[in-house]
Amino acid sequence: MQADLEQRVADGEFLDIFPGELELRAEYGVSRHTVREALRALREAGMVTAERGRPARVGGTQEIMQPIGALYSLFESVESADQHQRSVVRRLDVRADAFAAVRLGLEESTPLVYLERLRLADEQPLALDCAWMPASIARPLLEADFSHTALYDELADRCHVRLTGGHEQIRAVIPTAAQRRLLAIDEHTAAMRVERTGTAKNVAVEWRTTLIRGDRFSVLAEFSARSGYTVHLATASQN
Repeated sequence: MQADLEQRVADGEFLDIFPGELELRAEYGVSRHTVREALRALREAGMVTAERGRPARVGGTQEIMQPIGALYSLFESVESADQHQRSVVRRLDVRADAFAAVRLGLEESTPLVYLERLRLADEQPLALDCAWMPASIARPLLEADFSHTALYDELADRCHVRLTGGHEQIRAVIPTAAQRRLLAIDEHTAAMRVERTGTAKNVAVEWRTTLIRGDRFSVLAEFSARSGYTVHLATASQN
């Protein structure tokens, strides 16, 4: 079954829609377990992608959806899209940063925990993520391993702080040569910069900037005459 599906995918048979589990079970006369094992092998080979709540699709068309107007985690978005999330931690220390401190509503000399990560999705560069947090709150994070964990989970577990809101701004930017090297993009590829302030009970506990590859990121808005716009971020996989 798996070999036959691989050949059919290679032949371009499922460009419009990939059959569901029930359809595959009926067609091949096999068990649910056999179908799922075959689909798992196809996903691992990058031939088929599957997102939570969506049917499987032929690889190369996957998007990671993130809602604007709600508290979201890039870690959870990548994982829920059935991609492996990994981070290369470039910096994790305590420092003074006057600009970041002001963004957090603090004195310029206030010690801050600084976390800088190169975010990978299926081992491909996705984003450069830099977060500043008051050391008085976030110092326990210095002991965390951020290679495969979510910042908000660590904040809750180690610092007993859960974000309840905040605001963010998204705009297109031209990355520097150093940023292009980190994100593995050429000079013709732009990037999107997401600037976020996260709050807990209306107190700023995180100021973050995330530089995301422009060829893996878009904004999608759904609208209706009654409810207005519902906007989502979409991070597209490039295979």
